[in-house]
Amino acid sequence: MSRPPTFTPPPCARPRALHTERGDFAVLDAAPRTDPRGTVLLMPGYTGSKEDFIALLQPLADAGYRAVTVDGRGQYETDGTGRQETYAQGELALDVLAQAAALALGDGAVDLLGHSLGGQIARAAVLLDAAPFRSLTLMSSGPAEVVEGQQVKLKILGDALATMSMDDVWAAMRAFDPPAEADTGGEDLRRRWLRHDPAQLIATGRLLATEPDRVAGLAATGLPFHVISGERDDVWPVPLLDEMAERLGARRTRIEGAEHSPNTGRPEPTAAALVSFWDSL
Repeated sequence: MSRPPTFTPPPCARPRALHTERGDFAVLDAAPRTDPRGTVLLMPGYTGSKEDFIALLQPLADAGYRAVTVDGRGQYETDGTGRQETYAQGELALDVLAQAAALALGDGAVDLLGHSLGGQIARAAVLLDAAPFRSLTLMSSGPAEVVEGQQVKLKILGDALATMSMDDVWAAMRAFDPPAEADTGGEDLRRRWLRHDPAQLIATGRLLATEPDRVAGLAATGLPFHVISGERDDVWPVPLLDEMAERLGARRTRIEGAEHSPNTGRPEPTAAALVSFWDSL
């Protein structure tokens, strides 16, 4: 099941700028009614934004967790640079470490979650410095590069972004893959797309198509890991995610009825699985 994200945050969440030593990042900051049991930092995927996690925020807050979902550099409401070199994986990983430092309170470590591309950036941050994190959850994010069919799509998109306007690329994508009649979020999605930095999309698309396998190094950090996905995935095959979880010694969760984005397709069981993992720590 795949649904577009909602762009209306719940009452528990407030939009704000997260000030870090690497600049300001647009976030939705969802707080529980009582003192939080922990802080979770949620990283969105390719072409995504902080809104991809909105459906999780209220259940996570109700379970006692402060949940902060972020637009990365050049995504939606966080300023971009227009320069592809500033979106190197190491630069984006340093952004995550700066965000975690800005969120950390006292000695409390942050539970980190990355969806798809966000998972690869999150693991790069952990490989640079695992100390700020209590755990890492990889949501629909595989051990290395995306499948060949997705690599072809990324190459086509990157070539289009290099020569066409964002508006024209959006129109071409919609013509190729028209939205379902029930899709009422089309204007929100278009507005988000137009605010992405094309340099970010080109550079991170290249990362997705060329990412090496770093699972062994990740396992060596000794963090608790959780690998969560839907029952089907057209970006990384689900059996590949199963194998990665085994190599990490991770908790493994498949969300029934979900595809590449269980956070929007089946948010209730996804939130429950996340809370169960974090509670176990």
